[in-house]
Amino acid sequence: MPLFDHLGISVADLPRSITQFDPVMQALGCTRQDADGSVAWSLGEEELILFPAREADGGPHRHGRVGWQHLAFAVDSRAKVDELHEIAVGAGWTAVREPKLYPRFNERYYASFVEDDNGIRFEFMHNPPREAGA
Repeated sequence: MPLFDHLGISVADLPRSITQFDPVMQALGCTRQDADGSVAWSLGEEELILFPAREADGGPHRHGRVGWQHLAFAVDSRAKVDELHEIAVGAGWTAVREPKLYPRFNERYYASFVEDDNGIRFEFMHNPPREAGA
């Protein structure tokens, strides 16, 4: 059973957010489904859903405040981290941290961080298992 079934995120401008999220979610292998007043991307049974914010003056979210911190997507290679980072930046996300190694986590941890117009932060990360006997 997955840890999460779905994640809902409220955004200030749904059409703009779709423009930013869709290339990233498609590159992650997700399928998009538009609905009245929302859009969702799914991979198997897991789903990320965007909803328009109910309050016009509620954002953007600021990293480090109570609430959302970031969502990390585990991918199968450093090259995929690099690819997703470039796709996100090309779709209008802001690069928070360029792809690099994070030895403070472990010597294999490679990641990048991006943030959309709403202050939603994603991490793309590759953390292969330690080799047997190492």
